[in-house]
Amino acid sequence: MAVIRTEGLVKDYGKVRALAGVDLDVAEGEIFGFVGPNGAGKTTTIRVLLDLLRPTAGRAEVFGVTPVQGGPSLRARIGYLPGELAMSGRRTAGDLLRHLASLRGGAGGNRIGALSERFGLDLNRPIRSLSKGNKQKVGVVQAFMHGPELLILDEPTSGLDPLLQRECLDLMREARDGGATVFMSSHVLGEIEDVAGRVAIIRDGVIVDVDDVGALRSRAGQVVELRFSGRVDIDEFRNLPGVRDVTLDGSTMRCMLHGEPDALLKAAARHRVLAWSAHERELEDLFIDFYRGPSDRRQPEEVTFDGR
Repeated sequence: MAVIRTEGLVKDYGKVRALAGVDLDVAEGEIFGFVGPNGAGKTTTIRVLLDLLRPTAGRAEVFGVTPVQGGPSLRARIGYLPGELAMSGRRTAGDLLRHLASLRGGAGGNRIGALSERFGLDLNRPIRSLSKGNKQKVGVVQAFMHGPELLILDEPTSGLDPLLQRECLDLMREARDGGATVFMSSHVLGEIEDVAGRVAIIRDGVIVDVDDVGALRSRAGQVVELRFSGRVDIDEFRNLPGVRDVTLDGSTMRCMLHGEPDALLKAAARHRVLAWSAHERELEDLFIDFYRGPSDRRQPEEVTFDGR
């Protein structure tokens, strides 16, 4: 069963097209990563799923109904953590969380203490005095505390220290193991690789790829370096199966290898090889590959990822 499904989802802000036909299927009980650079359409997609924005065209469904049709009863099944938390005032963190629980008919009130202790959140401090990291803790607690069937998390570890980032990821795994579905947007690609089963990559409002993390890593390929005893002809290597981006610096050749190394090794064996090395590319490198090339609204150098 698809917990989240979008078909041809389009959202325009005046003359700017933020989403240009987004197609997604998120299955029940999976942690699904949603990645892309700033302005790619991640947050807009999330807001459409929550009925905070209405689509210009196309369709979005959550648990089989549109966000408009589902209304409050649908949103009661969702835990949402926005990318930017707007919290202020003299009310304490505990008061705010208890108020949110009361709006849900008391759901989650009994978990506030345990979750706050787990994240080191002082419930007696006024919201206005909290740092960004402590406000993020409040956001994490309110998203998880009522045991939602679906968690929609926009940059969930933003502002948390490394230990609490791991704690947040553990909380997602626990939710998944309990039967919940997690839809997670993040710039921290290491987190996506660590916790997600499948990943969708979005660029300029279009999904450019959806695959499981293992398959994406295998497609990232290897960086191979060969040092020969003398100069070689680069053309011997340029058209080999699975070999691309071949460069030659003196007697040292570098290339990208996808798939089996057999053809490359046989070509290299025609020469005297003094040294060689091969290492797996980072998953971040593969993601960045999807953003190379011209864009109508954004230049490649503006693309930024946090590769922690």
